[in-house]
Amino acid sequence: MTKHINRRLFLRGLGGAVVAAPFLSSVAEREAKAQSLPASGPPKRLIVMFTHYGCITTKFFPMKSHGALTAADLQGTTLRFLEPVVDKLLLPRGIRAMNEWSPNNTSDGGGFGGGNGPKLGQGNDPHTQVVGSFFTCAPVTPNTNDPFDLGNTAAKFNAKPIAPSLDHVIAKQLSPNGTPLFIRVGNGNDNPQSAISYQTGDGKESPYPGLGVPTQILNSLTGLFGSGGGEQMNPDTYAVIRGKSILDVVKDDLDTLERMTMSSEDRTKLQAWKALLDDTTTVIRGAACSEDTAALIGATAANASAVKTNMPGTDVLSTKINDTLDGADVYMNLAALAAACNANPVIFLKFPGSYVFRGLGINAEAHGLSHRIGNAEMSGACVEGVLGMLQKIDEFYAQKFARLVTALNMIPEGNGSTVLDSTAAIWFQELSDGNAHNLNNLPIVHVGSMGGYFKTGQAVNVWDGSADLHRGDSESQCNGQNNQANGATKGTGTPSNIATAPINKYFVNIMNALGVKGNAQGQPDPNGTGEVFAYGMYDKTEDFFGGGTVEPRITDPGPFDQLKANA
Repeated sequence: MTKHINRRLFLRGLGGAVVAAPFLSSVAEREAKAQSLPASGPPKRLIVMFTHYGCITTKFFPMKSHGALTAADLQGTTLRFLEPVVDKLLLPRGIRAMNEWSPNNTSDGGGFGGGNGPKLGQGNDPHTQVVGSFFTCAPVTPNTNDPFDLGNTAAKFNAKPIAPSLDHVIAKQLSPNGTPLFIRVGNGNDNPQSAISYQTGDGKESPYPGLGVPTQILNSLTGLFGSGGGEQMNPDTYAVIRGKSILDVVKDDLDTLERMTMSSEDRTKLQAWKALLDDTTTVIRGAACSEDTAALIGATAANASAVKTNMPGTDVLSTKINDTLDGADVYMNLAALAAACNANPVIFLKFPGSYVFRGLGINAEAHGLSHRIGNAEMSGACVEGVLGMLQKIDEFYAQKFARLVTALNMIPEGNGSTVLDSTAAIWFQELSDGNAHNLNNLPIVHVGSMGGYFKTGQAVNVWDGSADLHRGDSESQCNGQNNQANGATKGTGTPSNIATAPINKYFVNIMNALGVKGNAQGQPDPNGTGEVFAYGMYDKTEDFFGGGTVEPRITDPGPFDQLKANA
């Protein structure tokens, strides 16, 4: 009988504590590895929103590229929807992403514009190589140096990166089961022309699928909100999620177990377990993970169920599901709830490519519109009113990002702060201008200091520090006077010799803010003990030409110190 009682108490008091706290092991592991926060501080989170095909840069960027920002700076721009959080806004300017495509990158010197132009990257495809390299900073394979070899379908349409993407690199150290919370907004399927997330980066794996159905996402977070794929919580787990200490939940059982006769070794183990529970309780208790929070920000089962992702041909994203929300809003709210629940410190929200925004009154797909001509060709007659349609799409995305940061900012997290204050919510775009397919002068929007690491309320031009950085030439074609579009000339982009600070450095900032560890070479490494100061295979887009024939090199290591709050 005694053995039976001991076993039952052990299962509840020790093993059962894990059941009562589904996030405990991940929190403990993150704290042990990262050691980036005091036990009493809120956890740090990274939430990325990724959209395709760039933007109308001349409308997107404020005139001021360096210095303190006010609401007035955002007025008249695509980012005006962020005026309420301008004090928490950071605009990193002058950054270039890796592996830019150029029509001059041909092995025989042919193609549009001749063969004497700069070799900006691989010659695979304006999208395949860009999305594959965006968060990996590594080439894709198989390689081609002829961007117009349409018969090489493996290289043009199916090339994949040779390194894992940033979400998995970070999650391997900090996340439950070593994987990020990757959300496909709208539940669309990705292929190598649109996918950004890869686990192993061996050039063979399929894109990481993540989750795409709102009810599936909701139930994967807490299991509190009904059926539909998630398991229901037991009363102990529910009590923990609502803020009760894990130690309090199992206190009576642990006390009984502690009074029993046991070896000094077992007693030491028991004390260590109680200490672990106590140390991690603060983090979980501080997370406002409850039905009340879900209702506050609109991340409810009713709203999740109202998003119909299984109806082909429907506009899942911009069609209203009730008086206040559309489908995309629900995904934003679910990501905010995941952050409040501390379910995962790495959350990526990816919008689909080639989408048709019928809810915005647009009946052409976004990729063809970004080329200005309604299809994927490089030149032709402009679609009538195309700049207005592209601006409408840009503003839709801006409103969704504003929805995300507003939800994060609504959730209190103690001492007058909100979940947003311990988070970096970042909107990345595949390209700068969608017609030029350029990667310099990248439009990046960052909100939240991630616990005081990043500057906020400022635009920071990390390239040259000037306050009047070029805003691109997105309106130079299809403007009523020039109604022919030509993407091969890159004329709607930003001159390729400016705004070229490598995005790798910004990724280093993000990893160090989260507490990711680096090895002796400064690359992120689960066995590392120091800070990260290098990321990726290359940090110069020219080095990608040839698909990895250049020896790996990071020419400008370290973070952007200008982005740090203490700089």
